[in-house]
Amino acid sequence: MEVRHHFDLTGYNTFGIQATAEYFAEFSDVEALKELVAYSHDKNLMILGGGSNILITHDISGYVLHNRMVGISVVDETENHVYVCAEAGTVWHDLVKHCVNKGWGGIENLSLIPGTVGAAPIQNIGAYGAELKDSFFELEALHLSDLQIHRFDAKDCLLGYRDSIFKRAYKGKYVILNVTLRLAKNPVPNTSYHSLQKELAALRLLSITIKDVSETVIRIRRSKLPDPKQIGNAGSFFKNPVIEKDKFLFLLKGFPKMPHFDMGDKVKIPAAWLIEQLGFKGYRQGDAGCHVDQPLVLVNYGNATGQQILNLSESIIRKVKQSFDIALEREVNVV
Repeated sequence: MEVRHHFDLTGYNTFGIQATAEYFAEFSDVEALKELVAYSHDKNLMILGGGSNILITHDISGYVLHNRMVGISVVDETENHVYVCAEAGTVWHDLVKHCVNKGWGGIENLSLIPGTVGAAPIQNIGAYGAELKDSFFELEALHLSDLQIHRFDAKDCLLGYRDSIFKRAYKGKYVILNVTLRLAKNPVPNTSYHSLQKELAALRLLSITIKDVSETVIRIRRSKLPDPKQIGNAGSFFKNPVIEKDKFLFLLKGFPKMPHFDMGDKVKIPAAWLIEQLGFKGYRQGDAGCHVDQPLVLVNYGNATGQQILNLSESIIRKVKQSFDIALEREVNVV
């Protein structure tokens, strides 16, 4: 077990924020994790995966433990489904590629989402008409107090829109070890999302496969979202707000072109549209800014601090509230 002191985290978060961890260590199996948790008993503890969904605003006191548990295996199979277990440190997109290549359907719409498998259920990641909960079966997690491994099914996880029990009641209490998905052997591609439908139609394919869906999602994402390797970012910084239908109908009187997605008695509004209406698209404060093509993505142009990006996000939240009476919620975890 190697524990490093005053470790530079710049390369371990996709915003590229310069910060240090008081103590830093990596683990590749459960026993090493248990040993590190026990070793850090009276210190703050932070588990780090791909670093693609965090904004670090200060140096981290205590321990940062980097998950390096990787692997993909089939744990069960029926006539129509395969149950695939992935270790929490596995890169999410590597899992998607593996399953698509095997012809197992259910997560192809979630192609190219950054981060690791362990973060996927915490956020209930979603994109292009699909969410993790559509394919989720169960996960195993280590309780940090008693070091016992507990199993959670979908009901236990309380998976919601970019939400789960691990962001609320169990926040900071468990480390996710692995995730098992239930995938279709004879999948029917999900092409319900409008922009995906449009891109696929332009290809004029005789039939659409999950590989076609995956490749199209990758193409769309690359055209819309900046590469963190080129410019520091954590993808979509805010959730799309969901409001009551009555409130939406009232707003529609003042903003007749407001885009929306009907959700029965509620309506989802694209956060990017709200932010763009207020002039934040391409806006920049020093090295902190909103991306020139996608205002939902906050970026580090080089030397921004986490606090500067956080301040910009607070300005956006405040002005959206003032202009639309809609409360934006951050998708990115602030630490």
